[in-house]
Amino acid sequence: MIEKNVITGRDVDSNVSAVLVGIITESQKAERSKEYLDELEFLAETAGISVVKRFTQKLQHPDSGTFIGSGKVAEIKLFIDESDVACVIFDDELSPSQLRNLEKELKCSILDRTALILDIFAQRAKTAYAKTQVELAQYQYLLPRLTRMWTHLERQRGGAGLNMRGPGETQLETDRRIVLSRIAKLKEHLKKIDRQMASQRGNRGGLTRIALVGYTNVGKSTVMNLLSKSSVFAENRLFATLDTTVRKVVIENLPFLLSDTVGFIRKLPHQLVESFKSTLDEVREADILMHVADISHSNFEEQIRVVRDTLHEIGAGDKPVYLVFNKIDSYTFEEKDEDDLTPATAANASLDDLKKSWLARENSPCIFISAKEKTNIEKLKNDIYKMVAETDSGRYPFGNFIWQ
Repeated sequence: MIEKNVITGRDVDSNVSAVLVGIITESQKAERSKEYLDELEFLAETAGISVVKRFTQKLQHPDSGTFIGSGKVAEIKLFIDESDVACVIFDDELSPSQLRNLEKELKCSILDRTALILDIFAQRAKTAYAKTQVELAQYQYLLPRLTRMWTHLERQRGGAGLNMRGPGETQLETDRRIVLSRIAKLKEHLKKIDRQMASQRGNRGGLTRIALVGYTNVGKSTVMNLLSKSSVFAENRLFATLDTTVRKVVIENLPFLLSDTVGFIRKLPHQLVESFKSTLDEVREADILMHVADISHSNFEEQIRVVRDTLHEIGAGDKPVYLVFNKIDSYTFEEKDEDDLTPATAANASLDDLKKSWLARENSPCIFISAKEKTNIEKLKNDIYKMVAETDSGRYPFGNFIWQ
C-alpha cells in the first residue's frame, strides 16, 4: 500500500511538475537568490518533483497577503493555465494566510520550503523511529495551517466515538482536535523510544564518541564507510541519512565510537529540530565533532556557518570540532589573468590558497581530503588517533595537539 504524505496528500512515489518561486531583497541579492533556488530545485528533484520554470520577484519585503504581490501571482497563474503544472514551491516558509490566498488564486498545490523538506523526510524515513519523528514534525507544521477540510485525517483515529463532533463544532475544530490528539500520542511514543536510546547510549561504556556533522550531501556517510569499513547508505542526494548510525572503529589499537547523523540545511524547519531531538543527542553527547564540509561547493563558507549556527541552536556549540574539507578532487577555481586588476574573490583562490587561509584563521584543526578518491585518508586517521588518545588520557581534546 502506498502511503500519502500528511501535508501534501500526494503519493510519495508520484512525480509531478512544479515551478519555483523566490524573492530578491536588499538583504538577499539576485546571486544569493539564484543559489537558494538551485538548492530548492535539488530538494524538489530529491522529492521526485520535476521543475519546469523559476520565478523571482524583487521586493523590499515579502507581501503580507501573497508573499510575492498580486502582479507576480497573476504572471504565475497565466503560466500554470498554459502548462501542465501541478505545484508551486516557494523558497521561504509561508504564513497560513499567505498559503490560503495563494491556493485560492493559483488553484493548485502550494508548498513552501519547510513543507518540501518534510516531504523528503517522509520519503526517506525507513525505521519506525524515523517515521514517528517525521510524522510529529508534519503535524506540528500542519496544525496552524488547518484551513481546509482535512477529512482524511479522521481516518487516522480509531475507536468508538472518536470521530463524533461536539455541539456546534466546526470541521476545522474537529480537525484541530484530531491533530492535537495525534501530536500528543506521537510525543508520548517518542518519549518511550528516547528512554530506550538513552539507555543504549549509557551501555556503550567509556569509549570516546565522535559524531560526524555537516551540511547535507557533503559526504559524511562516505567518510563513515571509509573509517568504519561499514556500508552505511550513501548517495548524491539530499538527506540520504535520517537515522543515526553508530559504529565501533579501531585505529591501530585504539577503539572509539563513530556516529553518522542527519545533515543540516539552511532554513532547517524548527519542527524537525524539535522532533529529531533524540537523533541529535548523539551530537550533544559526543566528545568530538567531525564537521565535514564540501570544499567544491561554491558557497561552502555559508554552509559551514549554517552548521555552526545549528550546532549552537541544539546546544552543541561548545564541543571540540575537527573541520574536514571533503571533495578536494572536485574543487575548481578561476585563475585570474595577470592584467586583471579587479579584487580577487573566493572563486579565484587555488586549493593551496584556501588551505593556507583556513589553517591560519581557524581556532580548530582542519584537514583537506577526498573520501571518494581516498586522498589524505592516512593523515585523517592519524589525526583521529591523536585526538582520541588525548581524550582517553583525560586531557582536553586538541590541548597538546601538534598539527603538521
